[in-house]
Amino acid sequence: TGDWSSDVCSSDLGARSVAAYVTKPGHLPALPVNKIPAVFKPPVQWRVLSLKNPPLGEKAMRRADLKEKIVQYSLTGVAGSSLLALAGIVLFLFMEGLPLFAHYSVFDFLFGRLWYPTEDPGLFGIFPLLMASLAVTLFSSLLAVPLGVLTAVYLTEIAHPGVRRIIKPFVELLAALPSVVLGFLGMVVLAPVIQDWLGAATGLNLLNASLVLALMSVPTICSVSEDALYSVPRDLREASLALGATRWQTTVRVVIPAALSGIGTAVMLGMSRAIGETMVVLMVAGGAGLIPTSLLDPVRPMPASIAAEMAEAPFRSDHYHALFAIGIVLFFLTLAFNLAAGHIAEKHRQAGSSGL
Repeated sequence: TGDWSSDVCSSDLGARSVAAYVTKPGHLPALPVNKIPAVFKPPVQWRVLSLKNPPLGEKAMRRADLKEKIVQYSLTGVAGSSLLALAGIVLFLFMEGLPLFAHYSVFDFLFGRLWYPTEDPGLFGIFPLLMASLAVTLFSSLLAVPLGVLTAVYLTEIAHPGVRRIIKPFVELLAALPSVVLGFLGMVVLAPVIQDWLGAATGLNLLNASLVLALMSVPTICSVSEDALYSVPRDLREASLALGATRWQTTVRVVIPAALSGIGTAVMLGMSRAIGETMVVLMVAGGAGLIPTSLLDPVRPMPASIAAEMAEAPFRSDHYHALFAIGIVLFFLTLAFNLAAGHIAEKHRQAGSSGL
């Protein structure tokens, strides 16, 4: 039936007339038209509606339900395949990395200062590699986070739409550049400048790797932060401006705190990108397995060791298993960054304009 039936049944006249309805087999009750005011009178074709011939047809409804189920199961299968692929990768990583610890202690592996995998017996201390990875990630983040967040603030709050349309594609283009191209840029351009101007023993060092990784992390931080800033309700800005705040005060004290959840996620994702990058640190970090004491020291982060030594490690040897064990450490570091990003997003989540 239509909306008229509920109106009729809810009225006093409908309540008094319900008992007088005549029900025929296979049909809805027919209202006594002579007792219904003109405002409640439906069209003639609505007064008797056959249940045997629904408007859409039973076959059409079944086909629509079948299509919906097919789409639902297809999307579930795609999501499940992604989870299965991730589970397979993690399982393979642990199967190949854990055998090292059958005869080599975890403490010596994490805090040992000597990485000589070809010795007999081999020394697999990854502490210098771990410190190099953390140092490269820290210094690159110190450059990339302010640059990425401030660029996002400029694009969303200050830039003219015409200027935004020009700058935004160039920022996204940085994300499309292959890491080997950026590594080549660091070797050819940055390395001579660092060596000549700063008097470094070599231009391939921690500073060079940090600069290139910061350049790689900016697009990720900027894009995610920009989305977070755009999601801030417009009425927050208008209310702040209406109270007499300047645009800068509104941005700093209202918009950025409201978007803090997304900005924190952007920072964590950028740091995850930096700590897991391989080609850049392999090309411009210097390759020395030493604990860095200055920005001009050559270093060898963990991804660079895996990429440089995997091809020469004998299959299923201790060296081979040690490289996969480094992969396990990288996995847990990346997982920690992702969990931190989720915690920040949940802690500072804002629902509409009431969460500020």
